[in-house]
Amino acid sequence: MDRDRVDALLDREPTDTVQVLDEDGEVVAPDLLPAISDDELLGLYRDMRLVRHFDERMVSLQRQGRVGTYAPAAGQEATQVGSTHALRDSDTISYQYREHGAVASRGFTPGYVRYWMGHESGNAALADVNVFPLNISIAGHIPHATGYAWAARLSGSDEVVACHFGDGATSEGDFHEGVNFAGVFDAPALFMCHNNGWAISTPASEQTASETYAGKASAYGIDGVRVDGMDPLAVYAVTEAAATAARGPGREEWRPRPTLVETICYRYGAHTTADDPDAYRDESEVEEWREKDPIDRMAAYLRETGRLDDERDDAIEAEVRATVADAIDEAEGGDGDPMDLFTDAYAEPTPRVEEARAYLEDLLDRHGADALLREE
Repeated sequence: MDRDRVDALLDREPTDTVQVLDEDGEVVAPDLLPAISDDELLGLYRDMRLVRHFDERMVSLQRQGRVGTYAPAAGQEATQVGSTHALRDSDTISYQYREHGAVASRGFTPGYVRYWMGHESGNAALADVNVFPLNISIAGHIPHATGYAWAARLSGSDEVVACHFGDGATSEGDFHEGVNFAGVFDAPALFMCHNNGWAISTPASEQTASETYAGKASAYGIDGVRVDGMDPLAVYAVTEAAATAARGPGREEWRPRPTLVETICYRYGAHTTADDPDAYRDESEVEEWREKDPIDRMAAYLRETGRLDDERDDAIEAEVRATVADAIDEAEGGDGDPMDLFTDAYAEPTPRVEEARAYLEDLLDRHGADALLREE
């Protein structure tokens, strides 16, 4: 991507929102349309459909007691899938807990389903596709992403790290430390702040006094850009530009720089399956955002440009359903090993971990697994 296009996408006021497709799927900024092949466009659409169906199945499985607490992603598919498709496969992704689309876009695996069933091996499977383990602590992964990006630069790699988090993470010290460090040391990182309007039950209006989250970038001397997070092509274009800036073109006057990207989006469902969003927001607000649905918007664009018809759409639907069903079946097909509880606590087990492992082994030897699992 050339310098002029990068500047056109990133050199903006923090209140200026980048949009390529409007709510009806009409192109409103033809000069910002990313250069994507038909196959890539259909792949982007297919992955968003995959995430939406996966989300529906996972919520259903949680209600049945077949997976643990789950963080729904419906409504945020464009921010996750669009950004990942704009990266190279060799780039690394670090994410919070809702960005299932970032994982699905790297190759949906049964291991990821197993993670939500309580098996840590699901995290290990992500390493094969350059995805960091899922992070639960709010903003705790941001300094790690910065450090990894800086290490990549020092090693001579042109790898970029895309770090995903919600708007609530910007209130944590880890956010400020990580982004500040990246700005000082030119770490090739993209900080993807997904502003879905709510940090659990706290609205954005009570989360920060800043006019926008993108505006926070100026404090760290880096670019901050706002993008319509319900528009997958706008997210793709901005991410591609930010990745180009992070890599640097090898021109002395344009050194590699990180970027803070604020995606304006919305989560249709609860914060997690343990949350009741009806307690803090009106259903009318949800319905208003559904009118901006990213999948419908992308489908309208693909149909209008002759890339999608009913037959192809039905084929994508069948593929998506089969992929998710197979992953769930495979994830439920294996038994867990209680000893896995201790495997990933530390690289080298501490005396207390070894003591706990020996204690559990003794209990299993004396009483058997059935006795330990029996409900009183």
